Amino acid sequence: MSVLPIVCYPEPILRQVASPVVSYGQPMLALIRDMFDTMRHAKGVGLAAPQVGVSLRVIVVSYQQHQLALVNPVITHLEGEESGEEGCLSLPNVSLLVPRATIISVDAQSPNGHPIRLKKLKGYLARIIQHEVDHLNGVLILDKGGEVNGSV
Repeated sequence: MSVLPIVCYPEPILRQVASPVVSYGQPMLALIRDMFDTMRHAKGVGLAAPQVGVSLRVIVVSYQQHQLALVNPVITHLEGEESGEEGCLSLPNVSLLVPRATIISVDAQSPNGHPIRLKKLKGYLARIIQHEVDHLNGVLILDKGGEVNGSV
């Protein structure tokens, strides 16, 4: 188990657009394994590579029966909208009401580079993926508006 340090706001990497992954193999698998370990240790449900100081388009999600590692994820469909409270491992002790789509579809690659297409994801799983993809684009929940609980 390798728990990586989580980068916290205002570190500049959190505001950068992450680079696409072009190389797969053992280093990618090790990064993903460490990201899962880090997320679980921090009691999170999602984590993006920039949050552990790596500017690559990689996210991991662990929610209910879903354990996902998505490389180069692109949200291809957004439907509906609702606001919900969100926190962020890179913004400890802060939560915000954030508007998100209620249904999404995502294209990505697996940790080995194989295509993945996830259609019509709903509810909290859809919210987590949107949150993590925002991290890959340098967007934080602070940018989404809403009522702030806690201090930055």
